Parts: sequence; C-alpha cells; structure tokens
Amino acid sequence: MKKHVVGYTVSFALLVVAAWFAISIGSVKVPLSVLWNPSSADAASANIIWKIRVPRVILAGLVGAALAMAGAAFQGLLKNPLADPYTLGVSSGASVGAVMTIFFGISSSALGLYTLPIFSMIGAMVAMVLVLGFSRLVDRSMKMETLILTGIIISAFLSSVISLMIALTGEELRQILNWLMGSVSMRGWPYIKMIWPFLLVGALMLWMNRKELNALLFGEERAHYLGVNVKRSKWMILVGGSILTGCAVAVSGTIGFVGLVVPHMTRLLFGADHRHLLPLSIINGATLLIVCDLVARTIIAPSELPIGVITSFIGAPVFAYIFFRQRRKGR
Repeated sequence: MKKHVVGYTVSFALLVVAAWFAISIGSVKVPLSVLWNPSSADAASANIIWKIRVPRVILAGLVGAALAMAGAAFQGLLKNPLADPYTLGVSSGASVGAVMTIFFGISSSALGLYTLPIFSMIGAMVAMVLVLGFSRLVDRSMKMETLILTGIIISAFLSSVISLMIALTGEELRQILNWLMGSVSMRGWPYIKMIWPFLLVGALMLWMNRKELNALLFGEERAHYLGVNVKRSKWMILVGGSILTGCAVAVSGTIGFVGLVVPHMTRLLFGADHRHLLPLSIINGATLLIVCDLVARTIIAPSELPIGVITSFIGAPVFAYIFFRQRRKGR
C-alpha cells in the first residue's frame, strides 16, 4: 500500500511540474500570474495563456491519459507487454475512420461536433476485431508473435487505404497530412469538448473491469472459476480501449508508443494490480505527452516537430527492449 501512495504522490507531482513548465515556456514570455489573476495582464497575454497554452496542455494530457489507459487494458487482457493501440493496429483503424470522415466530408446534424470521434472509434473497434480474428485463425493460443505480426499486417493494409485516400484527395490533402503527423497544436477548447465525454465513458468501462483484468492475468479458465463473465468482460475491455484510442486519434492524429511505454514502466515500478495500474497510467500518460509536446514545440523553435516523432524516439527502443527480453524468457 505504501508503494502505491508513493506512486500516486510522485506521479501527481510530476504532472503538476510538467504542466507548469509547458504553460510557462513558449516563444512569447508571459507572466503565469495570468492564470489566477487574468486582470493583471494585457489582453494579448491573457489570450496566449487561456486560448493557446492552457487548452494545448490540457488536450495533450487527455490524449496521453487515453492512450496510456487503453494500452494498460490491452496489455492486461492479452497478457502481452507489447500490446498497445499502436502495435495492435487499433490506432491505424482509428486513423482510417477519421480520414474517411475528412475525405468524404461526412457530417451529421445529430452528431455535430462528435462526428469525427465516433467514426474514429468505429474504425478502432473494427481494427481490433480484425486483429483478434485473424490471430485466432492462425494460432488459437494467440501467442505474442502472432498478435504483433497480425497487428503489423492490418496496420500495413489500413495505411494503404489512407494512402489511397491521400492520393485521390484535393483540397483536403494538407488537412489530412497535418492530422496524420500527430499534433495538439492550435486545437483549442473545442477539441477538449470533443474528447472528454468519450474519454470518460471509455475510462469508466475499463475501471469497472479492473478486478476482471486482474483475474484474466491468471488465464481465462481460472478467471471463469473465480466468477468472471469472461466473454462479457473481454468485450467491455476491447470496446472501452477502442473508445479511448478512437477519441485520442480523432483530436490529435496518430501518436505512437504512449500506450506501450507508460503502462510497462508503471507496471515495473508499482506492480500489475489494475486497481492502481489504470489510474497511475492515466496520470503518467498525461505527464509523458505534455513533456513530449513541450519538447516538440521548443527543440527547433520557432518551428515545431510532430509530437509523434518525439514519442517514437522514446518508444521504439523500449519496444525493442521488451521484445528481446520476452524472447529470451520464452527460450
């Protein structure tokens, strides 16, 4: 219990520090007193803080939290430390759903602002079902290598679908390319309104199945004897994880490896109990993406790097390390 108290304390402290630096650092120097006393600054400074930096930091935190929690759930469900929305092809499915919405100009008066995230979530769930279905056809035990290879195959196919739409597009080309590179720049408060309801629903679905995730770590058969409705729980976890991935991709584009790195490091430091792993992943995922976004917009200032470049620089070595360690364990 003491370990988890330390984990929450340190994680919250790092999140506050990361948010503080992300809001305070920028091309224009603005006093942070604007945060608690807007009348103390001129209109330009107040706009920079409240219309650009604060919503950007909040959005980065929400996207990081969604991807990290989805990754923790997928890893627990599949008992696979390499499972995350990016490596399983779920992010690619969400990207196809979002790009199709932009490409075809799909809009709905009933859905309004939520048209893009809903189609993105549908794409994520379809991709997840395809990966699990093909993996089970090839290998009913769904070994780690089979899942990862199937995810790569599905991602390659979905990437070709996106490339086809880009090749056929006209005026929407720049919008699609900017979106695909992954960024939380200049999104503003409307995108926060777009993501938070779905993040809340997805997070609640996974939180309600935290004990089931713990039971599934011992295998489906033992979980069944412990009183878990395995089929229902698996679908709840898959749908919840897909909702989180879809809403994150809808507002920020494709950002890889957050759902791989954060849950894995959190599990190593604070244990595999999902009652603590899920909330700690939310906090640490938010911190990581806030920091990565800060680096992306300052490392070559005044230009910006896509945030996905920074997360890939961090995630690719961690992915390789986990993969080779698992291979050595399997021998």
